[in-house]
Amino acid sequence: MQRSIAISLLAAVILGVAVGLAAYTFVYAKGYSYLTNNPAACANCHVMQTQYDAWMKSSHHSVAVCNDCHTPHNIVGKYAVKANNGFWHSFYFTSGRYPDTIEITKFDHQVVENACRRCHESITSAIDGNVVHGKAKGLECTRCHNSVGHSESASAGLISIPTRSPHEQSK
Repeated sequence: MQRSIAISLLAAVILGVAVGLAAYTFVYAKGYSYLTNNPAACANCHVMQTQYDAWMKSSHHSVAVCNDCHTPHNIVGKYAVKANNGFWHSFYFTSGRYPDTIEITKFDHQVVENACRRCHESITSAIDGNVVHGKAKGLECTRCHNSVGHSESASAGLISIPTRSPHEQSK
């Protein structure tokens, strides 16, 4: 009897902590804003302010929001990427282990590359299929256009692609 009360009490404490953290994340820390397409949500965390400011000055400001370039274009993929990135961004920010220069992972870089190719399909397919540029197939848009979504002046030096994921970098 005593043991079942102790287990129930422990379960209640664990549930309370989980609900408290969820409430904190979704209310105080504005976690709910990440479920929207509002680009200002990306600047909730001050370490992303430079990227947000750069996007505001970019050529894509009037035609694309963060999710258009940084998440897949299907509902499951979009929220899976947002959940994964949100968890790791929160983890590294809370633990203080985020890099001074924000780095895109190889996976997220591929998401961005796919978004470029999706929106600019007529251009990329013409380049990939052109006899002169035929060997360009597989060439990444961001190799030359790495600051198009974040203005050249505001994003100078901010975009880098690590060789390891942030999870591996912390080890």
